[in-house]
Amino acid sequence: MNQINYGLMQDSALTIPTLLEHAATNHPDTEVVARMLDGSLFRYNYKVLAERARKAANALSTLGVKYGDVVGTLAWNHHWHMECFYAIPGLGAVCHTINPRLFEEQIVYIINHAKNKILMLDQDFIELAERIVDQIPGIECFVILGAEGCVTAPTGLPNVLYYEDLIKNEPDTIQWPEFDERTASGLCYTSGTTGNPKGVLYSHRSTVLHSLAIAQPDNLSLSAHDCVMPVAPLYHAQSWGLPYGACMVGAKFILPGRQLDGPNLLELIRHEGVTTGCGVPTIWTMVLEHAENKNLDLGELQRLLIGGTALPTSMRDRFRAKGVSAVQIWGMTETSPMGTISRTNREVAQLDTEMLDRQLLKQGRLPYGVKMKIVLADGSRAKHDGETAGDIWVKGPWIANGYLHGDGGDMLDSEGYFPTGDVGHIDQYGFMKITDRSKDVIKSGGEWISSIDIEDIVTGHEAVSMAAVVAAYHNKWDERPILFITLKEGAVLDKTTMQDYLQDKIVKWWMPDDILIIDEMPMTATGKIRKLTLREQYWHHLMPE
Repeated sequence: MNQINYGLMQDSALTIPTLLEHAATNHPDTEVVARMLDGSLFRYNYKVLAERARKAANALSTLGVKYGDVVGTLAWNHHWHMECFYAIPGLGAVCHTINPRLFEEQIVYIINHAKNKILMLDQDFIELAERIVDQIPGIECFVILGAEGCVTAPTGLPNVLYYEDLIKNEPDTIQWPEFDERTASGLCYTSGTTGNPKGVLYSHRSTVLHSLAIAQPDNLSLSAHDCVMPVAPLYHAQSWGLPYGACMVGAKFILPGRQLDGPNLLELIRHEGVTTGCGVPTIWTMVLEHAENKNLDLGELQRLLIGGTALPTSMRDRFRAKGVSAVQIWGMTETSPMGTISRTNREVAQLDTEMLDRQLLKQGRLPYGVKMKIVLADGSRAKHDGETAGDIWVKGPWIANGYLHGDGGDMLDSEGYFPTGDVGHIDQYGFMKITDRSKDVIKSGGEWISSIDIEDIVTGHEAVSMAAVVAAYHNKWDERPILFITLKEGAVLDKTTMQDYLQDKIVKWWMPDDILIIDEMPMTATGKIRKLTLREQYWHHLMPE
Protein backbone atom coordinates (compact mmCIF):
# COMPACT_ATOMS: atom_id res chain seq x y z
CA MET A 1 0.00 0.00 0.00
CA ASN A 2 1.35 3.42 -0.92
CA GLN A 3 1.74 5.79 1.98
CA ILE A 4 1.19 9.54 1.47
CA ASN A 5 3.88 11.49 3.33
CA TYR A 6 3.48 15.02 1.99
CA GLY A 7 0.51 17.25 1.28
CA LEU A 8 -0.05 18.60 -2.20
CA MET A 9 0.76 22.20 -1.25
CA GLN A 10 3.17 24.57 -2.93
CA ASP A 11 6.44 25.01 -1.09
CA SER A 12 7.63 28.63 -1.00
CA ALA A 13 10.37 29.78 1.35
CA LEU A 14 9.47 32.12 4.23
CA THR A 15 11.96 34.88 3.45
CA ILE A 16 12.11 38.58 4.29
CA PRO A 17 11.86 39.90 0.68
CA THR A 18 8.40 38.32 0.44
CA LEU A 19 7.19 40.73 3.16
CA LEU A 20 8.53 43.74 1.26
CA GLU A 21 7.15 42.68 -2.11
CA HIS A 22 3.76 41.95 -0.58
CA ALA A 23 3.57 45.50 0.82
CA ALA A 24 4.75 47.06 -2.45
CA THR A 25 2.16 45.13 -4.46
CA ASN A 26 -0.85 45.25 -2.15
CA HIS A 27 -0.30 48.45 -0.16
CA PRO A 28 1.79 50.58 -2.56
CA ASP A 29 0.45 53.97 -1.46
CA THR A 30 0.59 53.41 2.30
CA GLU A 31 2.98 55.89 3.88
CA VAL A 32 6.29 55.39 5.64
CA VAL A 33 7.25 58.54 7.56
CA ALA A 34 10.66 59.26 9.11
CA ARG A 35 11.92 61.98 11.43
CA MET A 36 15.24 63.16 10.00
CA LEU A 37 18.33 64.26 11.89
CA ASP A 38 17.40 67.95 11.43
CA GLY A 39 13.90 67.37 12.82
CA SER A 40 12.10 67.53 9.47
CA LEU A 41 9.79 64.76 8.25
CA PHE A 42 10.52 62.59 5.23
CA ARG A 43 7.72 60.54 3.71
CA TYR A 44 7.27 58.05 0.92
CA ASN A 45 5.26 54.85 0.46
CA TYR A 46 5.78 51.09 0.38
CA LYS A 47 6.17 51.11 -3.39
CA VAL A 48 9.12 53.52 -3.17
CA LEU A 49 10.53 51.74 -0.11
CA ALA A 50 10.67 48.52 -2.12
CA GLU A 51 12.24 50.26 -5.12
CA ARG A 52 14.95 51.83 -2.98
CA ALA A 53 15.59 48.61 -1.05
CA ARG A 54 16.11 46.79 -4.36
CA LYS A 55 18.50 49.53 -5.53
CA ALA A 56 20.39 49.24 -2.23
CA ALA A 57 20.60 45.47 -2.61
CA ASN A 58 22.01 45.87 -6.11
CA ALA A 59 24.54 48.43 -4.84
CA LEU A 60 25.67 46.16 -2.00
CA SER A 61 26.02 43.29 -4.44
CA THR A 62 28.21 45.51 -6.61
CA LEU A 63 30.36 46.20 -3.53
CA GLY A 64 30.87 42.46 -3.15
CA VAL A 65 28.35 41.63 -0.44
CA LYS A 66 27.34 38.03 -0.86
CA TYR A 67 25.50 35.22 0.89
CA GLY A 68 26.63 34.89 4.51
CA ASP A 69 28.44 38.25 4.73
CA VAL A 70 27.68 40.50 7.69
CA VAL A 71 26.86 44.18 7.15
CA GLY A 72 26.76 46.41 10.22
CA THR A 73 24.49 49.41 10.78
CA LEU A 74 25.02 52.27 13.23
CA ALA A 75 21.84 54.23 12.75
CA TRP A 76 18.65 55.64 14.27
CA ASN A 77 15.06 54.81 13.31
CA HIS A 78 14.63 56.29 9.81
CA HIS A 79 13.89 55.24 6.24
CA TRP A 80 17.52 54.52 5.34
CA HIS A 81 17.78 52.04 8.18
CA MET A 82 14.44 50.51 7.20
CA GLU A 83 15.77 49.97 3.66
CA CYS A 84 18.81 48.19 5.10
CA PHE A 85 16.45 45.84 6.96
CA TYR A 86 15.32 44.50 3.58
CA ALA A 87 18.25 45.04 1.24
CA ILE A 88 20.88 43.25 3.34
CA PRO A 89 19.02 40.03 4.27
CA GLY A 90 17.44 40.00 0.82
CA LEU A 91 20.88 39.10 -0.54
CA GLY A 92 21.27 36.27 1.96
CA ALA A 93 23.61 38.49 4.00
CA VAL A 94 23.15 39.37 7.69
CA CYS A 95 21.97 42.79 8.88
CA HIS A 96 23.87 43.45 12.11
CA THR A 97 22.20 46.32 13.98
CA ILE A 98 24.77 47.84 16.34
CA ASN A 99 23.62 49.62 19.48
CA PRO A 100 25.41 53.00 19.49
CA ARG A 101 24.69 53.44 23.22
CA LEU A 102 27.05 50.66 24.19
CA PHE A 103 30.52 51.46 25.47
CA GLU A 104 33.04 51.98 22.68
CA GLU A 105 35.03 48.90 23.65
CA GLN A 106 31.83 46.86 23.40
CA ILE A 107 31.06 48.29 19.94
CA VAL A 108 34.57 47.39 18.80
CA TYR A 109 34.15 43.92 20.24
CA ILE A 110 30.86 43.14 18.51
CA ILE A 111 31.94 44.55 15.13
CA ASN A 112 34.99 42.28 15.20
CA HIS A 113 33.18 39.35 16.78
CA ALA A 114 30.46 39.48 14.10
CA LYS A 115 33.08 39.89 11.35
CA ASN A 116 31.38 42.88 9.78
CA LYS A 117 32.43 43.54 6.19
CA ILE A 118 30.76 46.92 5.62
CA LEU A 119 29.59 49.51 8.14
CA MET A 120 26.59 51.68 7.24
CA LEU A 121 26.30 54.66 9.57
CA ASP A 122 24.49 57.89 10.31
CA GLN A 123 26.26 61.23 10.21
CA ASP A 124 25.89 61.27 14.01
CA PHE A 125 28.26 58.35 14.37
CA ILE A 126 31.12 59.41 12.10
CA GLU A 127 33.19 60.68 15.05
CA LEU A 128 32.58 57.42 16.89
CA ALA A 129 33.72 55.46 13.85
CA GLU A 130 36.80 57.66 13.51
CA ARG A 131 37.79 56.93 17.11
CA ILE A 132 37.60 53.16 16.65
CA VAL A 133 38.56 52.76 12.99
CA ASP A 134 42.03 51.41 13.79
CA GLN A 135 40.48 48.73 16.00
CA ILE A 136 38.06 47.35 13.38
CA PRO A 137 40.37 46.26 10.53
CA GLY A 138 37.78 43.92 9.00
CA ILE A 139 35.63 46.81 7.73
CA GLU A 140 36.28 47.21 4.01
CA CYS A 141 34.29 50.42 3.52
CA PHE A 142 32.05 52.86 5.35
CA VAL A 143 28.71 53.87 3.85
CA ILE A 144 27.34 57.14 5.23
CA LEU A 145 23.55 57.22 5.17
CA GLY A 146 22.89 60.31 3.08
CA ALA A 147 24.22 61.96 -0.06
CA GLU A 148 27.70 63.33 -0.65
CA GLY A 149 27.82 66.79 0.85
CA CYS A 150 25.64 65.90 3.85
CA VAL A 151 28.82 65.94 5.94
CA THR A 152 30.67 69.24 5.74
CA ALA A 153 33.68 68.42 7.90
CA PRO A 154 36.35 66.18 6.38
CA THR A 155 36.35 62.64 7.73
CA GLY A 156 39.33 60.54 8.66
CA LEU A 157 37.56 57.32 7.69
CA PRO A 158 39.02 55.37 4.79
CA ASN A 159 36.99 54.11 1.83
CA VAL A 160 33.95 56.32 2.44
CA LEU A 161 30.87 56.01 0.22
CA TYR A 162 27.53 57.79 0.41
CA TYR A 163 24.32 55.80 0.39
CA GLU A 164 22.28 58.05 -1.91
CA ASP A 165 25.08 58.29 -4.48
CA LEU A 166 25.67 54.56 -4.18
CA ILE A 167 22.11 53.60 -5.08
CA LYS A 168 21.33 56.46 -7.49
CA ASN A 169 22.18 54.68 -10.73
CA GLU A 170 21.26 51.17 -9.66
CA PRO A 171 18.16 49.49 -11.16
CA ASP A 172 15.07 49.37 -8.97
CA THR A 173 14.32 45.81 -10.01
CA ILE A 174 16.00 42.66 -8.74
CA GLN A 175 15.64 38.93 -8.88
CA TRP A 176 15.94 38.21 -5.18
CA PRO A 177 18.22 35.19 -4.75
CA GLU A 178 16.64 31.95 -3.57
CA PHE A 179 17.97 30.32 -0.43
CA ASP A 180 16.87 28.18 2.49
CA GLU A 181 14.43 30.00 4.79
CA ARG A 182 16.63 28.98 7.75
CA THR A 183 19.38 31.28 6.40
CA ALA A 184 20.60 33.87 8.91
CA SER A 185 19.03 37.30 8.36
CA GLY A 186 19.63 39.59 11.34
CA LEU A 187 22.05 39.88 14.23
CA CYS A 188 21.53 41.68 17.54
CA TYR A 189 23.84 41.60 20.53
CA THR A 190 22.43 41.48 24.02
CA SER A 191 24.19 43.26 26.86
CA GLY A 192 21.89 41.69 29.44
CA THR A 193 24.25 38.75 29.94
CA THR A 194 27.43 38.43 31.94
CA GLY A 195 30.75 39.15 30.25
CA ASN A 196 30.94 40.39 26.67
CA PRO A 197 27.74 41.04 24.69
CA LYS A 198 26.45 37.90 22.99
CA GLY A 199 25.11 37.65 19.46
CA VAL A 200 21.54 36.52 18.75
CA LEU A 201 21.26 35.40 15.14
CA TYR A 202 17.78 35.49 13.62
CA SER A 203 16.72 33.59 10.50
CA HIS A 204 14.36 34.44 7.66
CA ARG A 205 11.99 31.73 8.85
CA SER A 206 11.98 32.88 12.48
CA THR A 207 11.43 36.49 11.39
CA VAL A 208 8.46 35.72 9.13
CA LEU A 209 6.86 33.45 11.73
CA HIS A 210 7.35 36.13 14.38
CA SER A 211 5.72 38.69 12.07
CA LEU A 212 2.72 36.43 11.56
CA ALA A 213 2.44 35.94 15.32
CA ILE A 214 2.65 39.58 16.42
CA ALA A 215 -0.02 40.65 13.94
CA GLN A 216 -2.68 38.38 15.44
CA PRO A 217 -5.61 40.08 17.26
CA ASP A 218 -4.69 38.48 20.59
CA ASN A 219 -1.12 39.72 20.26
CA LEU A 220 -0.11 43.15 18.90
CA SER A 221 -3.24 43.23 16.69
CA LEU A 222 -1.78 44.85 13.57
CA SER A 223 -3.74 45.57 10.41
CA ALA A 224 -3.72 47.71 7.27
CA HIS A 225 -5.88 50.24 9.17
CA ASP A 226 -3.18 50.90 11.77
CA CYS A 227 -0.47 53.50 12.00
CA VAL A 228 2.44 51.93 13.88
CA MET A 229 5.27 53.81 15.59
CA PRO A 230 8.04 51.77 17.20
CA VAL A 231 9.93 53.84 19.74
CA ALA A 232 12.02 50.75 20.46
CA PRO A 233 15.15 51.34 18.33
CA LEU A 234 15.74 49.31 15.20
CA TYR A 235 18.93 48.07 16.87
CA HIS A 236 16.96 46.74 19.87
CA ALA A 237 15.63 43.28 18.97
CA GLN A 238 14.88 44.64 15.49
CA SER A 239 12.44 47.15 16.94
CA TRP A 240 10.40 44.28 18.34
CA GLY A 241 9.84 42.90 14.82
CA LEU A 242 7.59 45.79 13.79
CA PRO A 243 9.49 46.81 10.61
CA TYR A 244 8.61 43.38 9.26
CA GLY A 245 5.18 42.99 10.84
CA ALA A 246 4.00 46.39 9.56
CA CYS A 247 5.08 45.54 6.02
CA MET A 248 3.29 42.21 6.20
CA VAL A 249 -0.07 43.81 7.02
CA GLY A 250 0.47 47.09 5.15
CA ALA A 251 0.21 49.41 8.17
CA LYS A 252 1.33 53.02 7.96
CA PHE A 253 4.76 53.14 9.60
CA ILE A 254 6.36 55.97 11.59
CA LEU A 255 10.10 56.05 12.27
CA PRO A 256 10.75 58.67 14.99
CA GLY A 257 14.49 59.10 14.47
CA ARG A 258 16.77 60.00 17.35
CA GLN A 259 14.50 62.58 19.03
CA LEU A 260 12.72 60.33 21.50
CA ASP A 261 11.47 63.04 23.85
CA GLY A 262 7.91 63.75 24.92
CA PRO A 263 7.19 66.75 22.63
CA ASN A 264 8.55 65.13 19.45
CA LEU A 265 6.85 61.80 20.02
CA LEU A 266 3.55 63.36 20.97
CA GLU A 267 3.65 65.54 17.85
CA LEU A 268 4.04 62.44 15.68
CA ILE A 269 1.28 60.61 17.56
CA ARG A 270 -1.17 63.48 17.10
CA HIS A 271 -0.28 64.63 13.57
CA GLU A 272 0.36 61.28 11.89
CA GLY A 273 -2.56 59.39 13.40
CA VAL A 274 -0.53 56.82 15.32
CA THR A 275 -2.75 54.00 16.61
CA THR A 276 -0.08 51.63 17.98
CA GLY A 277 3.22 52.32 19.71
CA CYS A 278 5.83 50.20 21.43
CA GLY A 279 8.69 50.93 23.79
CA VAL A 280 10.00 50.83 27.33
CA PRO A 281 8.10 52.62 30.14
CA THR A 282 10.67 55.43 30.53
CA ILE A 283 9.91 56.69 27.01
CA TRP A 284 6.14 56.67 27.48
CA THR A 285 6.53 58.40 30.85
CA MET A 286 7.97 61.41 29.00
CA VAL A 287 5.13 61.37 26.45
CA LEU A 288 2.51 61.11 29.18
CA GLU A 289 4.00 63.87 31.33
CA HIS A 290 4.20 66.22 28.33
CA ALA A 291 0.58 65.50 27.37
CA GLU A 292 -0.59 66.07 30.94
CA ASN A 293 1.45 69.25 31.42
CA LYS A 294 0.13 70.74 28.16
CA ASN A 295 -3.39 69.31 28.58
CA LEU A 296 -3.14 67.58 25.19
CA ASP A 297 -4.98 64.50 24.00
CA LEU A 298 -3.29 61.50 22.40
CA GLY A 299 -4.95 61.75 19.02
CA GLU A 300 -5.98 58.41 17.52
CA LEU A 301 -3.68 56.37 19.75
CA GLN A 302 -5.41 53.14 20.80
CA ARG A 303 -2.74 50.91 22.32
CA LEU A 304 0.79 51.02 23.67
CA LEU A 305 2.84 47.86 23.95
CA ILE A 306 5.01 48.22 27.06
CA GLY A 307 8.03 45.98 27.51
CA GLY A 308 11.61 45.96 28.76
CA THR A 309 10.47 46.39 32.36
CA ALA A 310 7.17 46.00 34.19
CA LEU A 311 4.27 48.29 33.29
CA PRO A 312 3.67 50.55 36.32
CA THR A 313 0.08 50.51 37.55
CA SER A 314 0.00 54.30 37.65
CA MET A 315 1.08 54.53 34.00
CA ARG A 316 -1.63 52.08 32.99
CA ASP A 317 -4.26 54.14 34.81
CA ARG A 318 -3.06 57.50 33.45
CA PHE A 319 -3.10 56.26 29.86
CA ARG A 320 -6.51 54.69 30.42
CA ALA A 321 -7.80 58.09 31.52
CA LYS A 322 -6.78 59.36 28.07
CA GLY A 323 -8.51 56.50 26.27
CA VAL A 324 -5.38 54.45 25.56
CA SER A 325 -4.85 50.81 26.46
CA ALA A 326 -1.35 50.16 27.83
CA VAL A 327 -0.57 46.49 27.27
CA GLN A 328 2.18 44.62 29.12
CA ILE A 329 4.35 42.37 26.97
CA TRP A 330 7.40 40.34 27.87
CA GLY A 331 10.31 39.14 25.82
CA MET A 332 14.01 39.55 25.21
CA THR A 333 16.45 39.79 22.31
CA GLU A 334 16.66 36.01 22.40
CA THR A 335 12.89 35.65 21.86
CA SER A 336 12.71 37.96 18.78
CA PRO A 337 11.30 39.41 21.19
CA MET A 338 7.66 38.38 21.78
CA GLY A 339 7.36 35.82 24.57
CA THR A 340 4.09 36.69 26.32
CA ILE A 341 1.43 39.38 26.09
CA SER A 342 -1.14 40.39 28.67
CA ARG A 343 -4.42 40.19 26.79
CA THR A 344 -7.54 38.51 28.10
CA ASN A 345 -8.62 34.99 27.32
CA ARG A 346 -12.19 33.77 27.77
CA GLU A 347 -11.82 33.03 31.50
CA VAL A 348 -9.96 36.22 32.42
CA ALA A 349 -12.44 38.40 30.54
CA GLN A 350 -15.15 37.24 32.97
CA LEU A 351 -13.31 38.44 36.10
CA ASP A 352 -14.62 41.45 37.98
CA THR A 353 -13.01 44.79 37.22
CA GLU A 354 -10.58 44.83 40.15
CA MET A 355 -9.34 41.30 39.55
CA LEU A 356 -9.14 41.89 35.79
CA ASP A 357 -6.99 44.98 36.26
CA ARG A 358 -4.67 43.09 38.58
CA GLN A 359 -4.48 40.16 36.17
CA LEU A 360 -3.55 42.31 33.16
CA LEU A 361 -0.56 43.82 34.95
CA LYS A 362 1.09 40.41 34.72
CA GLN A 363 3.46 39.78 31.82
CA GLY A 364 0.76 37.72 30.16
CA ARG A 365 -0.03 34.49 28.39
CA LEU A 366 1.73 32.58 25.67
CA PRO A 367 1.05 33.15 21.98
CA TYR A 368 0.96 30.13 19.67
CA GLY A 369 4.57 29.10 19.02
CA VAL A 370 6.00 29.75 22.48
CA LYS A 371 6.25 27.15 25.24
CA MET A 372 7.30 27.99 28.80
CA LYS A 373 8.13 26.22 32.02
CA ILE A 374 8.99 27.38 35.53
CA VAL A 375 11.87 25.38 37.01
CA LEU A 376 12.47 25.13 40.76
CA ALA A 377 15.83 24.83 42.49
CA ASP A 378 15.56 21.03 42.61
CA GLY A 379 14.97 20.86 38.85
CA SER A 380 11.25 20.09 39.07
CA ARG A 381 8.54 22.10 37.35
CA ALA A 382 6.49 24.54 39.40
CA LYS A 383 2.74 24.21 39.62
CA HIS A 384 0.69 26.78 37.78
CA ASP A 385 -0.77 28.18 40.99
CA GLY A 386 0.20 31.83 40.62
CA GLU A 387 2.48 31.61 43.64
CA THR A 388 5.28 29.09 43.14
CA ALA A 389 8.10 31.03 41.48
CA GLY A 390 11.18 29.69 39.76
CA ASP A 391 13.46 30.18 36.77
CA ILE A 392 11.65 30.82 33.47
CA TRP A 393 12.64 28.69 30.46
CA VAL A 394 11.18 29.03 26.94
CA LYS A 395 11.26 27.33 23.55
CA GLY A 396 9.77 28.00 20.13
CA PRO A 397 10.50 28.68 16.43
CA TRP A 398 11.56 32.31 17.02
CA ILE A 399 13.58 31.66 20.18
CA ALA A 400 17.37 31.36 20.15
CA ASN A 401 19.03 27.98 20.61
CA GLY A 402 22.38 29.55 21.49
CA TYR A 403 24.66 32.52 20.89
CA LEU A 404 26.84 33.37 17.90
CA HIS A 405 30.08 31.37 17.70
CA GLY A 406 28.91 29.20 20.58
CA ASP A 407 29.47 31.86 23.24
CA GLY A 408 28.10 30.75 26.59
CA GLY A 409 28.24 27.09 25.61
CA ASP A 410 25.19 24.87 25.23
CA MET A 411 22.23 26.96 26.32
CA LEU A 412 19.35 24.52 25.92
CA ASP A 413 18.34 21.91 28.46
CA SER A 414 17.50 18.31 27.61
CA GLU A 415 13.99 19.34 26.52
CA GLY A 416 15.19 22.12 24.24
CA TYR A 417 14.24 25.03 26.52
CA PHE A 418 16.28 28.27 26.71
CA PRO A 419 17.03 29.96 30.09
CA THR A 420 15.71 33.51 30.22
CA GLY A 421 17.37 34.67 33.43
CA ASP A 422 13.99 35.82 34.72
CA VAL A 423 12.19 34.53 37.79
CA GLY A 424 8.42 34.24 37.91
CA HIS A 425 5.33 32.09 38.19
CA ILE A 426 2.32 31.05 36.06
CA ASP A 427 -1.25 31.12 37.34
CA GLN A 428 -4.28 28.93 36.66
CA TYR A 429 -5.23 31.09 33.66
CA GLY A 430 -1.84 30.56 32.01
CA PHE A 431 -0.62 34.11 32.80
CA MET A 432 3.04 34.49 33.68
CA LYS A 433 4.26 37.11 36.11
CA ILE A 434 7.89 38.17 36.45
CA THR A 435 8.85 38.52 40.08
CA ASP A 436 12.44 39.50 39.34
CA ARG A 437 15.49 39.02 37.22
CA SER A 438 17.49 36.19 38.74
CA LYS A 439 20.32 38.63 39.43
CA ASP A 440 17.96 41.30 40.85
CA VAL A 441 16.12 39.12 43.35
CA ILE A 442 16.68 40.28 46.94
CA LYS A 443 17.04 37.49 49.47
CA SER A 444 16.65 38.82 52.99
CA GLY A 445 16.87 36.42 55.93
CA GLY A 446 16.10 33.51 53.65
CA GLU A 447 12.95 35.17 52.22
CA TRP A 448 12.53 36.65 48.76
CA ILE A 449 11.67 40.31 48.20
CA SER A 450 10.36 41.36 44.79
CA SER A 451 11.96 44.61 43.67
CA ILE A 452 9.45 44.85 40.82
CA ASP A 453 6.43 44.91 43.14
CA ILE A 454 7.93 47.66 45.31
CA GLU A 455 8.87 49.73 42.25
CA ASP A 456 5.34 49.46 40.89
CA ILE A 457 3.87 50.81 44.14
CA VAL A 458 6.43 53.61 44.42
CA THR A 459 5.81 54.89 40.88
CA GLY A 460 2.17 55.27 41.84
CA HIS A 461 3.15 58.27 43.99
CA GLU A 462 2.33 61.54 42.22
CA ALA A 463 5.83 62.96 42.73
CA VAL A 464 7.78 59.96 41.41
CA SER A 465 9.10 59.76 37.88
CA MET A 466 11.20 56.57 38.14
CA ALA A 467 12.04 54.08 40.89
CA ALA A 468 14.56 51.29 41.31
CA VAL A 469 15.02 48.84 44.17
CA VAL A 470 18.28 46.93 44.54
CA ALA A 471 19.94 44.73 47.12
CA ALA A 472 22.57 46.02 49.53
CA TYR A 473 24.75 43.89 51.79
CA HIS A 474 23.57 43.35 55.37
CA ASN A 475 25.59 41.42 57.97
CA LYS A 476 22.49 40.01 59.67
CA TRP A 477 19.93 39.56 56.88
CA ASP A 478 22.43 38.94 54.05
CA GLU A 479 20.66 41.44 51.74
CA ARG A 480 18.26 44.30 52.31
CA PRO A 481 16.45 46.52 49.76
CA ILE A 482 17.30 50.15 49.16
CA LEU A 483 15.10 52.40 47.04
CA PHE A 484 16.24 55.00 44.49
CA ILE A 485 13.82 57.63 43.20
CA THR A 486 13.90 60.37 40.58
CA LEU A 487 11.20 63.02 40.80
CA LYS A 488 8.93 64.62 38.24
CA GLU A 489 9.81 68.17 37.28
CA GLY A 490 9.00 70.55 40.13
CA ALA A 491 7.97 67.76 42.52
CA VAL A 492 9.12 67.55 46.15
CA LEU A 493 9.47 64.35 48.18
CA ASP A 494 11.52 63.19 51.16
CA LYS A 495 12.36 59.83 52.72
CA THR A 496 9.84 60.07 55.54
CA THR A 497 6.97 60.90 53.21
CA MET A 498 7.75 57.90 51.03
CA GLN A 499 8.00 55.60 54.05
CA ASP A 500 4.57 56.79 55.17
CA TYR A 501 3.23 56.19 51.66
CA LEU A 502 4.55 52.61 51.64
CA GLN A 503 3.52 51.81 55.21
CA ASP A 504 0.20 50.14 54.44
CA LYS A 505 1.07 48.99 50.93
CA ILE A 506 3.86 46.46 51.54
CA VAL A 507 4.67 44.01 54.33
CA LYS A 508 6.90 45.42 57.04
CA TRP A 509 9.99 43.39 56.20
CA TRP A 510 9.85 44.60 52.55
CA MET A 511 10.28 48.23 53.64
CA PRO A 512 13.53 49.57 52.08
CA ASP A 513 16.27 50.16 54.63
CA ASP A 514 17.09 53.45 52.91
CA ILE A 515 15.41 55.70 50.36
CA LEU A 516 17.60 57.91 48.20
CA ILE A 517 16.33 60.73 45.98
CA ILE A 518 18.74 61.06 43.05
CA ASP A 519 18.89 63.54 40.17
CA GLU A 520 19.26 61.03 37.38
CA MET A 521 18.72 57.30 37.07
CA PRO A 522 21.53 55.31 35.37
CA MET A 523 20.13 53.78 32.18
CA THR A 524 21.17 50.88 29.99
CA ALA A 525 21.74 51.15 26.26
CA THR A 526 18.20 49.87 25.69
CA GLY A 527 16.43 52.39 27.91
CA LYS A 528 16.12 50.27 31.05
CA ILE A 529 17.28 51.30 34.50
CA ARG A 530 20.83 50.05 35.01
CA LYS A 531 20.36 48.30 38.35
CA LEU A 532 23.80 46.73 38.14
CA THR A 533 25.40 50.18 38.45
CA LEU A 534 23.31 51.03 41.50
CA ARG A 535 23.93 47.66 43.11
CA GLU A 536 27.69 47.84 42.64
CA GLN A 537 27.92 51.45 43.81
CA TYR A 538 25.71 50.97 46.87
CA TRP A 539 26.44 47.36 47.84
CA HIS A 540 28.08 48.49 51.11
CA HIS A 541 25.80 51.47 51.64
CA LEU A 542 24.06 49.96 54.69
CA MET A 543 27.22 48.45 56.18
CA PRO A 544 30.08 50.79 55.25
CA GLU A 545 32.37 49.28 57.87
